[in-house]
Amino acid sequence: MPAAPPEETAAWRPSVPGVVEVFHAHFTAHRYPMHVHDSWTLLIVDDGAVRYDLDRHRRGTPHDTVSLLPPGVPHNGSPATEDGFRKRVLYLEPGQLGRELIGPAVDGPDLADPLLRRRVGQLHTLLGRPGEELEAESRLALIGERLRHHLRPRATAAATAPAAATAPAAATAPAPGLAHGLRDLLDARLTERTTLADAADRLHAHPAHLVRTFTAAFGLPPHQYLTTRRIDRARRLLLDGHPPAAVATALGFHDQSHLARHFRRIVGTTPGRFAGRRR
Repeated sequence: MPAAPPEETAAWRPSVPGVVEVFHAHFTAHRYPMHVHDSWTLLIVDDGAVRYDLDRHRRGTPHDTVSLLPPGVPHNGSPATEDGFRKRVLYLEPGQLGRELIGPAVDGPDLADPLLRRRVGQLHTLLGRPGEELEAESRLALIGERLRHHLRPRATAAATAPAAATAPAAATAPAPGLAHGLRDLLDARLTERTTLADAADRLHAHPAHLVRTFTAAFGLPPHQYLTTRRIDRARRLLLDGHPPAAVATALGFHDQSHLARHFRRIVGTTPGRFAGRRR
């Protein structure tokens, strides 16, 4: 039986406003745990397919589909075929698309649009060619316009829907103020040591209730949210040329091995390999 092809990754930060990171990967066995990004994730799959959950709904990325995952919404990912998948990802700054489009993107993240798919592929090609930044920026503007074309009608429909249509969901939703309060606290203390007892004391809630409320609201427990946010920040520091040991210290990890363990689990490669394959 032939051996499976090796898993590969490449990542870089281009000199194009609005693009936080470019990430190319070929995974055959890696499975992403639930995690979040503070940027928009624009994904195309060149070979195979990805199966993922977004906001507790099972999704998938068949060939020729463009997937747009919004910031702050937990998701995972795993191969949907035996041969794995080859993907190309753009992480876009939150301001590239309005926050009012997060809800529509959650409701329908997978867009079957051949023109959009072709434009995203062309942009990836340009981002690998230094000196083509102006054309890349122009193509990114057209992609943003196309994405808004898909999402804005949904946002308008949601805004004009009768209030009665959303009343049952609001009645059963977890306490959003408490969950968002904890999320704000974790975001503000991203690089500091935060204990559950301290957070519960600050938010005037029992620790167990705090964990349950946060998990119900965001789909992952507080400690996992904090770790994935730190890994998101680590990716940027590594692409800026900071050594893994310094990144681990700066982001509150116990040591470099602690960072590496979580980084590999979430990103699918080690910090050293990730940084070593920058363009």
